[in-house]
Amino acid sequence: MASSLSRYRRRITNLTSTLLRARLFSSLPFAKPNSSDDPFCDHAPLFRSPEVRVSALSNGIRVATQSSSSHMASVGVWIDSGSRFEAPGTNGTAHFLEHMIFKGTRRRTARSLEEEIENLGGRLNAYTSREQTTFFADVFRRDVPVAIDVLADILQNSKFPDHAIKRERGVILREMEEVHGQMEEVIFDYLHEAAFHGHPLGNTILGPEEIIQSISRSDLQNYIETHYTGPRMVVSAAGAVEHEEIVDMVESLFTRFARTPTTAAQLAQENPAVFTGSEVRVDNEDMPLAHLAIAFKGSAWTDPNSIPLMVIQSLWGSWNSSVGVGNCSGSQLARRVSTDNLAESMMAFNTNYLDTGLFGIYATGKPNCLHDLSCVIMQEITRLAYEVSEAELVRARNQLKSALLLHIDGSTAVAENNGRQMLTYGRVIPFLELFARIDAVDASTVKETAKNFIINKDVAIAAVGPLIKLPHHEWFRSQTCSQTT
Repeated sequence: MASSLSRYRRRITNLTSTLLRARLFSSLPFAKPNSSDDPFCDHAPLFRSPEVRVSALSNGIRVATQSSSSHMASVGVWIDSGSRFEAPGTNGTAHFLEHMIFKGTRRRTARSLEEEIENLGGRLNAYTSREQTTFFADVFRRDVPVAIDVLADILQNSKFPDHAIKRERGVILREMEEVHGQMEEVIFDYLHEAAFHGHPLGNTILGPEEIIQSISRSDLQNYIETHYTGPRMVVSAAGAVEHEEIVDMVESLFTRFARTPTTAAQLAQENPAVFTGSEVRVDNEDMPLAHLAIAFKGSAWTDPNSIPLMVIQSLWGSWNSSVGVGNCSGSQLARRVSTDNLAESMMAFNTNYLDTGLFGIYATGKPNCLHDLSCVIMQEITRLAYEVSEAELVRARNQLKSALLLHIDGSTAVAENNGRQMLTYGRVIPFLELFARIDAVDASTVKETAKNFIINKDVAIAAVGPLIKLPHHEWFRSQTCSQTT
């Protein structure tokens, strides 16, 4: 149970995890769908979802609820703070804090925290990302008050005893060893280092071993006091919940958070991320496959280009040789990769931050195919700046919309979606509005977006494995040059 309570859950942003954020700029005009081109644009019959209700408390905490006919409820606290906001020399504090939050409060021991929720048949969990931290619980309807009381207790009254800090260092170091064995995790850490070198966004979430060994109680307390403030928190609940009851409980229990007005966006403006467009290569001839990520600077959450980039991600698609689908895929990149047997897998990714983003392709392949694989990937990446068919665009838009619906299933996913959107936009975007904006992305929008974000732009590369056939970084950059007419 202890490991599940503070499980490290990095968000490698593939199609589904990207879509859960529903990135939209709340001040953009409502876009009309291209109904003449796409017979699936009338989405009104699909949506009879319950209303999202939002209340703001006097200490700045916002409460968002979405009720449904269910026996279960999910309630959590979404905090606009992650590893990006750590003080210099303390990288890893946000994730360390996620672990320590469950090690006992003034009212509950670590064991009683575990047993209290377990005995109710519930689940208590947390995760840390580069810009957000989340603590949440899934419980039966009748146990919602207990869940909220536990969340309020751990976030306001944790003790951080020295013996627990010492023990947790070992837990995190073992966790680090596990992460180092997961190549997808490793590649995306290297990719962030290449893309944002010298900036906190380029750091890992776990932090380096030497800092983990030195993090103290004062580091943890300083981080909470600085970043766990009312205006940077959203309590999101979904399922078997009543809005007024949740508001009353949060108002009575979440009383010790400062109302410091500084926002995460203001902190990002003080230290903006700069895309460095470099590369990280780790040659390892003993590995059977090479792992390669190619990325460009993407859009911020509130950038109007975020929706077209989501469609571009869907156009590139994904493929895995173990699944078998590929030759018949609507993605030209997937078809070319699978037909020529150039890779074992590939997936498009697109992640957003407060002031920047990353989007591109992650692939695994045999060493002798790396050059041909790189050529095909770069050809398909740059092709969208000059050519995209209506058929593949309709497919991409529909796959994007279906992925959104498929992954907002159940109270946990709904609470998470609403909590994230409240942090990023200050509201929850209705699906009808979101789908209308997706349908408004036509071929000219895709080509214009691709030209603005890909052509003549720097590229970040991360690669691990036998890399002798992988082209140099300069070659990748040269492939983005504009075509002569």
